[in-house]
Amino acid sequence: MKNSFKLQVYELVKKIPKGKVMTYGQIAVLAGKPKAARAVGNALHKNPDPKKIPCQRVVNQQGRVAFHFAQGGEEKQRELLLKEGVKFKDKLHVILKSNV
Repeated sequence: MKNSFKLQVYELVKKIPKGKVMTYGQIAVLAGKPKAARAVGNALHKNPDPKKIPCQRVVNQQGRVAFHFAQGGEEKQRELLLKEGVKFKDKLHVILKSNV
């Protein structure tokens, strides 16, 4: 069951359009497990194919990029999101209302 949850998370993240973000909690709700935001983060930290599964497009409920972003830390996640046109309100937080 855990594997199917991970696969479901990966499929949902693949659908996030370039230049947009979602929160871990939003992904958890869409996956049918509204209290599993942390599990979403754990699945994305083990992302098997970052080129096809754009985990940089997932942030926490405050819009903060991940301190331990698996593909190079918070600076790398910020860089990837900026390249996609995501707007930030400060160095670490995206503007959720304009990016979701």
